[in-house]
Amino acid sequence: MAERNSRMNAIVLTVNRQGEQNYSACMLSAELGIFYATLYGGAKSKKRALVQPFNSGLLYLYTDNSHHLRKINDFDVKNMHPSLRTNLYKMWAANLACEIILKTKCAGDYENAFALLSAFLDGIDASEETEARLGTIRFLWRYLGLLGVQPDPLLCVSCAQPLTSGVYTNASGGFICPDCLPSENESHPSPFHLNQESLSYLNAINTERPGLVRRLTLSAESARSIKGLVFYLIEQAAGCKLKSLESGMGIL
Repeated sequence: MAERNSRMNAIVLTVNRQGEQNYSACMLSAELGIFYATLYGGAKSKKRALVQPFNSGLLYLYTDNSHHLRKINDFDVKNMHPSLRTNLYKMWAANLACEIILKTKCAGDYENAFALLSAFLDGIDASEETEARLGTIRFLWRYLGLLGVQPDPLLCVSCAQPLTSGVYTNASGGFICPDCLPSENESHPSPFHLNQESLSYLNAINTERPGLVRRLTLSAESARSIKGLVFYLIEQAAGCKLKSLESGMGIL
């Protein structure tokens, strides 16, 4: 069929003006992945007030394949995530997550990318800023797993022995234990040194229930180490500089 109406759960990633009265919304759904849909009407229309970045809910979509057109008929917002507009850190973290989704094209996995982003936006909106910062670390680490580039936090990539601490190196693409480090680090020094607490936290993200991981504590030193690493790895995976990281580095 050339024309059809459909509905699906969706998240608004970005909204940009299209002509004098209309807007182009970039959205994410488990069914379509990233797609663009036109929102007709002026800035003061009811639908324009609902179709805002980070809002999520049930989207009513009209598709005309013969004219390559998608139009937003209605948007029943379930989560407006108000703190993502009032808290500077949360706003930048949400922008970073959306930019990563766009740059990596959902890691080729629409359903899981949608689930990760949806849980992340809901989680940081409901959290205090300190907890939201750890939530960003967890989102990025999980997304690295979705991309297939998450290093193993349990075993040394060189000798396969259990890690008590580790250094991430580009040459190995993983964590090196202290015994294997001298020869590896001599030619490829790395700034990413993770202690046992950091490695255990990353492993817990992979193996424990999200509710349990949210209750885990992490020292400020370990949080800084992990943050530096996941920011670096996600930018490497994206294959380009991320504007959200460059512009918001002092905030993120």
